[in-house]
Amino acid sequence: MPLLCDAHKVGDGVEDRTVEVIMHGRTCVITGATSGIGQSAAEALAALGGRIIVVARSKVRGTSTIERLQTIAPDINHSVYYGDLSRLADMKRVAAEISGAEPRIDVLINNAGALFSSRRMTVDGFECTFALNHLSYFVLTHGLRERLQAAAPARVVNTASATHKRSHLNFDDLQYGRGYSGVYAYERSKLCNILFTRELARRLAGTGITANALHPGLVASRFGDRSGGLVSPIFWLIKGLFGVSPEVGARTMVYLASSPDVASLSGSYFERCQPVLPARQAESDGDAKRLWEETEKLTGIDWDR
Repeated sequence: MPLLCDAHKVGDGVEDRTVEVIMHGRTCVITGATSGIGQSAAEALAALGGRIIVVARSKVRGTSTIERLQTIAPDINHSVYYGDLSRLADMKRVAAEISGAEPRIDVLINNAGALFSSRRMTVDGFECTFALNHLSYFVLTHGLRERLQAAAPARVVNTASATHKRSHLNFDDLQYGRGYSGVYAYERSKLCNILFTRELARRLAGTGITANALHPGLVASRFGDRSGGLVSPIFWLIKGLFGVSPEVGARTMVYLASSPDVASLSGSYFERCQPVLPARQAESDGDAKRLWEETEKLTGIDWDR
């Protein structure tokens, strides 16, 4: 089955690139796969023959997603694991459960994310946006790295956003304890995603595991619908006017997870299935290394052990 991807747009025209992809026998773990681009990516990869492991919070939505995947690929044993990825204990538990059940993982897609209009704290004392959008990427990747290594060549795909261009890291206040804005916190978490990808790719060099990040575009999905305050109606209006479908938004994610074109590329940032330069603040090796070290302290994880 071919994978169709918008390579890039020139003026009003769209250049389409068709890549023959086979995912048979490959296992893909996807967070945030019960709606939006995560669900569209899961369905596309299942249609290509991939076995999908969904990480979900809602059992109702998780069950529904698995039923859809079984309809698309009835001969494949897709599965779901449940947990709240804003909670450190759940991040570690879900990773341990998947690692204990799966001998190998070919693709890990860190996609779960949210935006909160008011500052909320998790049971661990983390700001919710930072915990879900950044810390869960780090913890889940760490917990599954041995299974990724067993499948090498394997891939890690991280959902970021072009909104990172409006943000900078403040290591004295990473979690917006002062002057909180839901939009600013979200933008900063997306900058963290790209810096995490950059340092992850450096640390994985030579292991056969690649790591890349992507901007899916403005997608007309459920994202932002439950953010609260004025954020939800504003997001609803903007998505209605300018948003692309989840299927279109998922194309770059599916491309990075499956295409032979990027099998050996690591540490890059993609838009519309093309590598592009992120903002200058996302190219700082010093910030990437320091964020990694701070994340290790916050999560209690020593990556090298």
